[in-house]
Amino acid sequence: MQPSVFYQNASSYVGPQGEPPLSRAGFILLSIIMGIFTGPAIVLNATVIIVSLMHKQLRQPLNYALVNMAVADLGTAMTGGVLSVVNNAQGYFSLGRTGCVMEGFAVALFGITSLCTVALIAVERMFVICKPLGQFTFQRKHAWGGIALSWFWSLTWNLPPLFGWGRYELEGVGTSCAPDWHSRDPINVSYILAYFAVCFAVPFVIILASYGKLMWTLHQVSKMACLEAGAVAKGEMKVASMVVLMVLTFLISWMPYASLAMLVVYNPDVEIHPLVGTVPVYLAKSSTVYNPIIYIYLNKQFRKYAVPFLLCGKEPLVDDDASEAATTVEPPSGKVYPA
Repeated sequence: MQPSVFYQNASSYVGPQGEPPLSRAGFILLSIIMGIFTGPAIVLNATVIIVSLMHKQLRQPLNYALVNMAVADLGTAMTGGVLSVVNNAQGYFSLGRTGCVMEGFAVALFGITSLCTVALIAVERMFVICKPLGQFTFQRKHAWGGIALSWFWSLTWNLPPLFGWGRYELEGVGTSCAPDWHSRDPINVSYILAYFAVCFAVPFVIILASYGKLMWTLHQVSKMACLEAGAVAKGEMKVASMVVLMVLTFLISWMPYASLAMLVVYNPDVEIHPLVGTVPVYLAKSSTVYNPIIYIYLNKQFRKYAVPFLLCGKEPLVDDDASEAATTVEPPSGKVYPA
């Protein structure tokens, strides 16, 4: 199969007269950039999984979601990341139509699972800190239930293209595959709109609502507490910084991709340069690097074991106060709110 034929039949991001969307040097540069993201993503997420299996101290219900996210991000890096490096190095998608469908499904499955897990983590932290249900204890069954739901939700909405509702096609410069945002077929458009609503909008609303409730609770606690050293205010600022960082990285990673997809759906005639169409794709895949750093390596408990593992047993000097997980807020009643 000639790559140009498959490319022209599969994507609306094509150059005039079917010419290659990028120069050879451009493809090589994209391959290098994707390799810069993919290599660390594989190492960091694999480390989280390994150290969690090695140390029982990390196998706590609240950490299950973090490990699940590492598994999903590792899957994204191993499928979408590695294949993007290889295909960009070749200058075209080399796996044919079946390979495109398989890659599109796998990357979407892992990516949406990771996205749902980010929402799950936000809900976990909200329940543990804000206690909307009173003296609710987050147990192992709740963690497993949330993890199962994240995979079920992702699988439910990524299977339909395999059976005719929507489809997986080449995207960007034609070196990776994803749900087809370009087709004007009403059946395909209905799938994309539903996919956007339940796989992006719903997790985003959950994240904003959960972290909004968390910040409001911490703010109320800091107003009631009167500690001479200002520990509560310091703790609130630390948690606030982490929340802002989490939301910003979520938006940077996923908003351009979702926005471009909706733009193409609502205005199919819009002309988009192939490179412009590729940047949001890579930003979404780059979350596989940001997630373990923000959610796990800034977590004191994980960092205690992960960093020595990465450094082959060496124990660097680490300031535990820098960890968002170490933050606690204690009002006069003596009740502790871990971040």
